[in-house]
This record gives sequence, structure tokens and C-alpha cells, in this order.
Amino acid sequence: MDIQTGQVTHQPSPRESLESQLSCPICLEMFQKPVVILPCQHNLCRGCASDLYDSRNPYHYSGGIFRCPTCRFEVVLDRHGVYGLQRNLLVENIIDIYKQQPESGVREVGGNVADPPLKDKDTKEPMCTEHEDERINIYCVTCQTPTCSMCKVFGQHKDCEVSPLQSIYDTQKAELRNAVDLLAAGNSCVQAVMAQMEDTCKSIEENSQLQKRRLGESFDLLYAILEERKGQLLEKITQEEERKLGLLRSLVERYTEQLQASINLKEKAAQTMEKGNAAEFLISGKELIAQAKEAAKGSKLERPEPGFENMEHLTLCTEDVEVILYQMGFGLGDDDDDVVTEEEEEEEEEEEE
Repeated sequence: MDIQTGQVTHQPSPRESLESQLSCPICLEMFQKPVVILPCQHNLCRGCASDLYDSRNPYHYSGGIFRCPTCRFEVVLDRHGVYGLQRNLLVENIIDIYKQQPESGVREVGGNVADPPLKDKDTKEPMCTEHEDERINIYCVTCQTPTCSMCKVFGQHKDCEVSPLQSIYDTQKAELRNAVDLLAAGNSCVQAVMAQMEDTCKSIEENSQLQKRRLGESFDLLYAILEERKGQLLEKITQEEERKLGLLRSLVERYTEQLQASINLKEKAAQTMEKGNAAEFLISGKELIAQAKEAAKGSKLERPEPGFENMEHLTLCTEDVEVILYQMGFGLGDDDDDVVTEEEEEEEEEEEE
């Protein structure tokens, strides 16, 4: 509290104090990498320094004088301009550490500042394989892999295009989320088709029973001569029923396996997105994105044609005369074995004699 005014003054938190120390004097925002250090020990975003230098050097002369915006110290630049200034890798690493710390990392308990929560071993940042003391904190767009700042400055990614790790993380996470949404939509479609097929199976069974009953009533009127043919035609109906039910049930079984695989992939993607570590996510996220998109593309569903459950073509006609009863079928073009009548058998025997 201010004793003279009686007003409560705001005491900056340690996080706010650190932010003020990591702010560029030109853009007044937190330093954007790369960060350069002047001989006067003041730091600047190289992009801000380049914009300031270009605004005062419209003809883009090689070299020149650059004046520190904080203390007005004049720096003589070589032919590389502000790109010849030394990078401050220490400040860049501090910024990376700061950005990865949660805002609630320093909390007050009973009016006292408590220690920040310790990180689990599982959430520890992976280190660069080329530079053991450097964390993986940037993403090489050219090589499509996470890497460290030293690899960009001195290592194998020196001539590559890089991007902040967080931005690539957010982009690929959004892509995976969209792919998961497509999977969910595909799963809903599969479930709807499966429900429709179950209804179709019931209709086929009901229609099959109806046709069997009609067929039985028809054959009961034709007495003993029709009993043998009755069994044959009943068998045809049963075969048609089994064929259609077998086809639909095989489709249901295939879609069940496809649905289970899609659900497993969805759960795996959800578990991957729950990980807060960007580098670990990017190591496996790209493969999951490809798998999710491929699974979403492969959800082509085969459905029976309209009227597939209809069995009216098996309706029996009883208007034919008795002499052709042994040749009766469900319609024209019946591929049953030809049945010879008694008269035809007698004629064939006479011809053979």
C-alpha cells in the first residue's frame, strides 16, 4: 500500500517481472527468435532490428551505423547488416523454458509463494541426439522433424526452414482432431447402415416365412403328386434366404471389424492428444494423422439394392395344368434339373426298343 495516497499498489509477480526482462524494446512483445545481442549487452528481435535498420537505411547500403533503441549506443555493422550481429542463444533458451511453463506454475498458498510443481519424468522434454545439452525446441519444416536451436545454427539443419514447435504442434493437432471428427462421422454412418441391415434381415425372415406358408397352402391343394416338388421348392426358398442372409451377415461382420478398428484408432488418437508434450506428440502425431485420414477414406459402405429383401419372385402359380406340375418353378428361366413325366418316359422307352 502507498502510505501517502492510501492506495494499494500492484506488486508485479515473478512471472510478470520475467516477462518484462524478456520483452523487446522495439515491439514491446516477448522476444521472437532469433534474438541478437548488441555490444552494449541489450537484446533485440532480429526481425525488429532489421525493420528499424531498413527504415533508416532506405537505399540498403552495405554496412552502416545501427543505434541501440535503449541506450543509443552506436554499433558499426559490416556488409551483413543486422544479420552479422551475434545471436543470444541463452536468451532464446530462457524464452523456450518460460513458454513451456504453465501460468499456474507459481501459486500462492496461505499468502506465501509456493515452489512450482515438479515435472513428472514422463513429461520431461526430450533432448537433442546431436547436442545432448540442448532441448528439442524448434521444428524443421524442410526435414519434417523436431530439432534444437544448435542444429539450426551450426548443425545439419543450418540451411533448412524452421518454425516454432508450438505452431506446428497446434497445426498437426488440429489436423488430427479433424481426422478424428471424420472417423466419428464415418462410425455413425456405419452404425446406421448396420441398423438398416438388421431391419432388412428381419424383413427377409418375415417374408421368407410368408412365402413358405403360401407355398405350403398351395401344395396342400395338389395332393401327393406335388409333395416331392413341394420339398424341392421349399429348398429353393431356403437357399435364397440363406444366400441373402449370408451376404448381409458377412457385410455386418466386416463392418463390425471396421468399426472396432476405427474405434481403437480413435481412442489411440485421443490418448495422443491428451499428452501435453509437443515434441512427443509430433513424433507419433503425423503417423496417426495419416492413419486416421486413410481410415476415414476407406469407409466405403456396400448396401443391398432396394427391394433386396423382397421374395415375391418365389410366389407359386397354381393355374398350370396337372400334366406340367413336375416342371413348375418360380418363374421363367428356372435352372432346375429337367423333370421327365411318365408319358415322356414311355415314349423314350419305345424309341429305344
